[in-house]
Amino acid sequence: MDKSRYIVTTTDGQQVELTQAIILKSNNLYPFGQHNYAIYETPEGVFVKAMNSGEREIMLTQYEKIDEASARNYSHPYFRTDD
Repeated sequence: MDKSRYIVTTTDGQQVELTQAIILKSNNLYPFGQHNYAIYETPEGVFVKAMNSGEREIMLTQYEKIDEASARNYSHPYFRTDD
């Protein structure tokens, strides 16, 4: 198994390889939480929104395929708050 590939399973059960994807937007601030997200564009033109469901130890926990307009215009609703 090639561990250098970044393959995710989206909410609809499809696998998407993000190894060569471009990150269009992201917030990867630690500590992790709902403020974490990334918008990816694969070389094949697939757009993926990655989000954190509230996990503090894993940056991104769920992935969803979205259309190009949604990807390019995405505005994340959560912000990091310092406890």
